[in-house]
Amino acid sequence: MRATVSFLVLVLCFLLAPHLQAQWHILDVKTNASFRSVHASSPLTCWIGGTNGTILRTTNGGESWEVLRVPEADSLDFRDVHAFDQNTAVIMSAGESEKGKARIYRTEDGGQSWQLVYQTTQKGIFLDGLDFWNSRRGICFGDPVDGRFFILTTQDGGRSWQELPMANRPEALSGEAAFAASGTSLITTGKSAAYIGTGGSQAARILRSTDYGTTWQSITTRLQAGPSSGIFGMRFWTKKKGIAVGGDYRTFTEDTPNVLLTKDGGKSWQLTPGTLPPGLKEAVGLYYPPPFGKKNLLLMAVGASGSGYSADQGRTWIALDQHPFHAVSFSGSVGYAVGGKGLVAKWGE
Repeated sequence: MRATVSFLVLVLCFLLAPHLQAQWHILDVKTNASFRSVHASSPLTCWIGGTNGTILRTTNGGESWEVLRVPEADSLDFRDVHAFDQNTAVIMSAGESEKGKARIYRTEDGGQSWQLVYQTTQKGIFLDGLDFWNSRRGICFGDPVDGRFFILTTQDGGRSWQELPMANRPEALSGEAAFAASGTSLITTGKSAAYIGTGGSQAARILRSTDYGTTWQSITTRLQAGPSSGIFGMRFWTKKKGIAVGGDYRTFTEDTPNVLLTKDGGKSWQLTPGTLPPGLKEAVGLYYPPPFGKKNLLLMAVGASGSGYSADQGRTWIALDQHPFHAVSFSGSVGYAVGGKGLVAKWGE
């Protein structure tokens, strides 16, 4: 029996070796816009959001890209995007609401036209991220206003948005905020759970909701926090198991523990040794290398100091490269990563 198990392990390592030694392939997207949001709705279809009101879309696996423009949005920085399919997507801009930069748009025709579905000029609102549980129910959040995090919800696929009553919004610590760095400081999972990662204050916290963002509880973590540090990105691969990553964007190569893991649906989080390469990590993608699909999972962490992967659900890491990606999204075994100055890369066939 022991010999049989050893043989199977050797076969598994042999089959996975080409995929573990793969690399990011840099793509020419014909723009110098900087990107912090990406969503692959399928291996062939990917949407990307960036500065100067720029939206990219591919429907052929990155062989060619459309550079889309949202009318009257040239000054906006699209920090999050959620793609339902090759035609339908919702995008969110981060910026000062008083200057008209807190907006959400929706398209149903592949970005040929856009509908402004939410805008506010209320003082202090700065949108950080959005996500959806399904084709109808979604959530968006922003930095605290009057001591509480700003929350929006939708029940019609992002066509309209409603502000959560002030009393239901999670209370913020002094100086606490979120980082609109990768589109994953807010994530949804399961049927109704949502998580927000914070920083900026004396503690990095995770805000947790299990009822579509209606009510919230807070969990204080041991990850380092401060004015430029905290949690930047999260991801779950089951209802119970998930990861949060972060660091400090001012000292982004500093080697400190920057990974939090949960096994109980976000009720508690354990701080683990830092990623490789060391330093700030802003997002994590779920990569399922062939030929085993869902039976094998690799976590891909990206950030200003480079990217790396974990084959043991975040406990240990192997460095891949030093490309300064800000955000990443996988669909099965195909992934896309984005960064500043037109940096876009693809992983997989």
